Amino acid sequence: MDSTEDFSPYRSDGKLYGFVCVVTGASQPVGQAIIAELAAHGAASIYACDKTITTSSIPASTSTTIIPYPSTLTSEDETLSLIDEALNAYGRLDIWVCSSGLLGPPSIHDTTPADMQACFAAQSLAPFWALKHAPPAMGKLVEKKGAYPNAVEKRQRYGSLIVVGSVASGHAALGVVRAGVAVLKGTGVRINCISAGQIDVGVDLHGMDMRGMSDQFPPARLQDKDTKETIIGLERAGRPQEVARVAGFLASGFSSYVTGANLVVDGGASTMNPMTIPI
Repeated sequence: MDSTEDFSPYRSDGKLYGFVCVVTGASQPVGQAIIAELAAHGAASIYACDKTITTSSIPASTSTTIIPYPSTLTSEDETLSLIDEALNAYGRLDIWVCSSGLLGPPSIHDTTPADMQACFAAQSLAPFWALKHAPPAMGKLVEKKGAYPNAVEKRQRYGSLIVVGSVASGHAALGVVRAGVAVLKGTGVRINCISAGQIDVGVDLHGMDMRGMSDQFPPARLQDKDTKETIIGLERAGRPQEVARVAGFLASGFSSYVTGANLVVDGGASTMNPMTIPI
């Protein structure tokens, strides 16, 4: 993987220098943190995708072009349209992060058929369409440097698909990831999952949809300080940036021999409570 300078994680100009990226769930705190992380390490362009995305709701960057793209990418046509746009504009595609999952209702008794379909679409349809259509685009080579900021050649096939979900509700997405390992053999593209635990997303109970149909993670304030210290190994909620750093690792050549993995980012909660917090 590191046979060319193009993808060396030790590049002086950034481990993701020149990469063209897609991030869904861009209006959510974790999605925004992932955008900022990719930009900080030299990405050339990031398509920030969400249904209600606006220019004012995405992180600012002086060197990375961040493009608001009003779509959740849960349909095949939307996915293909975005891939075509990226290839027409940049001639390449490198990183695809699906960070648009929903927490879902707290119990099966509270779940309607519409809820189930919405959660399934958010958790697994977006990763499925990315798995089906992004790898051929990621395999395209670029012999001449483009005429856009942070442009660089792409002289070998490379790509990373990253699916971000919660420990409790991301099993459908994890199934796509595990099935994708065999599908991606010989493509140079890797696929991995990040299962996040209690993440402080900066909202309180008054702003929380208790049915979980508009949020990706429960607010950390659902648990008091004593509860966190009891059930979480690190005795605190995580931060969106801590999930984003793992996504940056999986996007870069530092994870060149990692595929099909489920990286649990929960401060040790699922290890301490394996019966109540399934992996």
